[in-house]
Amino acid sequence: MIRRLACFLLALLCLCGTAGAESASPEEETVFPPEEYAYTGKLRSRYESDTLIFTVESCTAGNVFFVLTKIWVQDPERQIRKVCGSWGKSLADPMRLMKQLPEAVLATNASGYISKTYPDLPEGYPGVPEDYYFTTLGSVVVTDGEVLRNLEGVPFWGLALTSAGITLYRGADNADVLADNPSQTWAFFENCAMQVNGENTLPEEGTWPMAREKHPRTVLARINRNNYVLLHVMKYGNSNGASLYWINDFFSHHFRAEWVYNLDGGSSSSLIYRTQEKKPRLKRHVLNRQGIMDILCFTE
Repeated sequence: MIRRLACFLLALLCLCGTAGAESASPEEETVFPPEEYAYTGKLRSRYESDTLIFTVESCTAGNVFFVLTKIWVQDPERQIRKVCGSWGKSLADPMRLMKQLPEAVLATNASGYISKTYPDLPEGYPGVPEDYYFTTLGSVVVTDGEVLRNLEGVPFWGLALTSAGITLYRGADNADVLADNPSQTWAFFENCAMQVNGENTLPEEGTWPMAREKHPRTVLARINRNNYVLLHVMKYGNSNGASLYWINDFFSHHFRAEWVYNLDGGSSSSLIYRTQEKKPRLKRHVLNRQGIMDILCFTE
């Protein structure tokens, strides 16, 4: 009888333990990486705190040299920020932009830019060149919650930071984007969404020269709300960079991304991070120094 009672109590405890495990909040799950990524480069730097973890890895595949930055951020809505140059006045060095946000730990170039020496806009793009001198692209522009541009009737193609993390919008009504209460937006060209849930969304190869040509690149991929991957392709030796089609294939083979997005690249490509040492310092890992309009930052 005593043995039967002990067995019954043990079974009851096991059931309680199982129920508790099933009711655990997904938010309690930890964290970095969300799965073992299929591709790992040579570790150059690692930063780890209670709210932010990232690794910077240098990689070579064939004739392509690139840097992978794998990121976990605890609260993306609070910890991801945008810093801009003076609106309508000037572009700025990305290091100087990052220094405007002392709590920033990691930053990359983001939106493309228009300047007085680069006034051409893609055919059908909203607005006129004069509206875009020294300003970020996109029919909607939001920085720190302030709406700086809202072209009515012109769809938004780009990224916005909401409570759901960095979210991709493809031809969305501006009203729908603003209804999600974004605190930041970033936009480049309409075709910059490269991949959505594993589906190749780039224009057919040969129809968009910008995607076919080999250049330095900055590409952002979302794995989930809290995990992101940055890829920076650099000129190295005889290599001029990579095509967007090559990068899309790379992500398809090695990551399960919710989306992959092409940020401004070329001479704008930049990666800056704060080292985790006794005397922390900012380190520019990708060395281009082109003045740019805005950066995407991860903070503590």
